[in-house]
Amino acid sequence: MKLSRPVSWFLLAFGLWSWGIWVTFVKNLWQDGSGLAFDDAGDPTAYFWVHLTLAIVSFLLGTAIGVIGFRGVRALREHNKDQQD
Repeated sequence: MKLSRPVSWFLLAFGLWSWGIWVTFVKNLWQDGSGLAFDDAGDPTAYFWVHLTLAIVSFLLGTAIGVIGFRGVRALREHNKDQQD
């Protein structure tokens, strides 16, 4: 299956955006001082574990989607290069 140029770039951009957003979220989660992520003893709460799990799943999906987009962009460039030769 061949992806169009706009779809390939969208998928690649989505993968990069996902990493940027979720890295920031995890940093903020780790430094949470509101009492949601860590209890008074400094131990992680259920809120912390649920949101860390969401972040990890989003990292994995963002990576997979970004790789698909990257491969699409690379295939289009190789195809265009072959047509020029």
